[in-house]
Amino acid sequence: MIGIARKNFMSPIRLLAVLLAGSAVCAAQGEKPAAPAATLVAAPGAAATTDTTTAPASAPAAPATLVAASKPATGDFQQRTQRYRIEAGDTFDLNFDLSPEFNQLAVAVQPDGFVTLRGVGDLKVAGQTVPELTQTLRSAYSKILNDPMISVVLKDFEKPYFVADGQVAKPGKYEMHGQVTLTEAIAVAGGFQSSAKHSQVLLFRRVDDQWTEAKLIDVKKMQKNGNLSEDPFLHNGDMLFVPKNVMSKIDRFIPNLSMGTYLPLTIP
Repeated sequence: MIGIARKNFMSPIRLLAVLLAGSAVCAAQGEKPAAPAATLVAAPGAAATTDTTTAPASAPAAPATLVAASKPATGDFQQRTQRYRIEAGDTFDLNFDLSPEFNQLAVAVQPDGFVTLRGVGDLKVAGQTVPELTQTLRSAYSKILNDPMISVVLKDFEKPYFVADGQVAKPGKYEMHGQVTLTEAIAVAGGFQSSAKHSQVLLFRRVDDQWTEAKLIDVKKMQKNGNLSEDPFLHNGDMLFVPKNVMSKIDRFIPNLSMGTYLPLTIP
C-alpha cells in the first residue's frame, strides 16, 4: 500500500514538471525572432546543402543548392565603378618595349570588333578592358616573341555621356565633363518644361548587359528645401527621364472654349 500510495503521489508532480517544461520551451520558441523571408530558387544539378546556422534542427534538408533570386534592398542607389570596355570605332597605340618593330599607332577597332595586327593577324578585342586587352595581346605575341612587354594607350574612344529624355527643354545625349549631378544634367538639357513632374524624376543606371536599376528622385522637394545632399552624381551611360504632370496628360481632352461661351444670351 505504501508503494502504491507513493506512486500515486509522484504522478501529479511529474505531470506538473512536464507541463512547466513544455511551457518554458514554448515561451523560448515564441521569443525567438523569425528568420527573414527570402525568395529562393533551386540551382539545377547542384549538390544538396543545408544551412545549419539559420534552419531549426527539425527543418527538412534542402533538396538542392538554394540561390537568392534577388539582392537584398539597400538604402543607396547602387554605385557602379567599372573600367571602360573597348568598342567598335575606338583606336589605340600598341607599343613594345623590347621589340619596337612591332609598334603600331592608331590601331582601329573594326565594326565587327576585330583589329588587324602586325605579326599575329586578326584578333577580337571589342568588349575588353585595357588590362584584358594587354593580356590578350601578350598571349597572341608570345607565339612569336619571348615574354613580350606590351603597353596599350587608348587614343580615341567614346566620351562619358548621359541621356536626358522626357519633359526637358532639349532632350538628347550629352557629354560629361567632370562630375555632373542630376539637377545639373537637367539644367544642361535646358531645364524642366511646364508639363514636367518635378517630384518623380527617374534615373536609370545600367548594371550589366541585361539589368538596369531605376531610382525615383523628388527634385521638387530638394529644390523647395534647398537641400541637394540627395542629388546623385551621374555615371557614364546614365539616363534621366522626366514624366508629364497630371494636367499635361488631360489637357488634350479639354475642348477649346470661345469667348461667346461666356456671354449671356439675349432674347429679342
